[in-house]
Amino acid sequence: MSIHLVIIDAMNLIRRVHAAQPNPDDIASTAQVCCRALNKIIRSSDPTHMVAVFDHTEQDRGWRAELIPEYKQGRKPMPEPLHDGLSIIQDAFWDMGIDSLLSSGDEADDMIATLAVKVASKNGQVTVVSTDKGYCQLLQPTLRIRDYFQQRWLDSPFIEKEFAVLPTQLVDYWGLVGISSSGVSGVPGIGPKTAATLLQRYTTLAHIFAADDIEPKWQKKLEGNQELAQRCKQVATLKTDIALGFNLQDIRYMPNAKTEQ
Repeated sequence: MSIHLVIIDAMNLIRRVHAAQPNPDDIASTAQVCCRALNKIIRSSDPTHMVAVFDHTEQDRGWRAELIPEYKQGRKPMPEPLHDGLSIIQDAFWDMGIDSLLSSGDEADDMIATLAVKVASKNGQVTVVSTDKGYCQLLQPTLRIRDYFQQRWLDSPFIEKEFAVLPTQLVDYWGLVGISSSGVSGVPGIGPKTAATLLQRYTTLAHIFAADDIEPKWQKKLEGNQELAQRCKQVATLKTDIALGFNLQDIRYMPNAKTEQ
C-alpha cells in the first residue's frame, strides 16, 4: 500500500484559527473550527497516516537561542485561555482519529522535518500543512508543503518567485538576510535582492565568502560577518535527525465515525 503521511503543524493552524475567533476565551469554538479545517484537509489529501505536532509550552527557546541570543526573544506568549485549553483541542483531534505529538526540548519544526524526511526518503508521499516557509528547504518530489489558509502549495516555483533562489539555497539566503520574525539578524546591510544576486552568482554561502571577485559594495558588508552568517544559517536549518520514539504504524490514520459525519 502506498503511504501518504499528512503532518499538521498544530500551533501554526491553531493560533491562526484562535486569532480569528470573536470570543478568544471560547476554546471549544476554536477546536470546532480547527476540526472543520482538518476534515477539509483529510478529504482533499486522503492520508494513510496523519499526526498533529505541537511545540512544547515551556519558555526555553532551545539550542537556537544559544547560537543567536535574540532568537524568538520578542515573541508574544501564547494567550492564556489557549494555553490552558490545548488539551481540549488535542482531545478533539483524537476523536477524529488524529494523534498529537508534543515536542520536548527540540522545536516542533525539527520534529516535523525529521519525520517528513524519514518517510519521504523511503518513497512515501508527505504533505506538511503549514504557512511556515521554513519547511520549504525540505522540498523534494515526495515532500510538499501546503498553506491551508491561502489554499496554495509552497513549491519550487513559489520559492523562486518569492525569494529568487532555489529551495536548496533557502538556508544560505536566510544566513545572509536573517529572519526578522524570529529575531535572526543576518548580515547587516544585506537585503533580499543582494542575497538573491549573490546566491545566483556563487550558489552557496561558503562560496560567497570564499570568492575573491565580490563587488566592493558587497564585500564591505560581508567583511567580518562570515561567522554571524554561518550561525544565522544554522539557526534557519531544520534538524532531520531527532530520535522520534515511535514508528509509522503508531500514526496510521483510522477515521472515527465522528470524522465522517
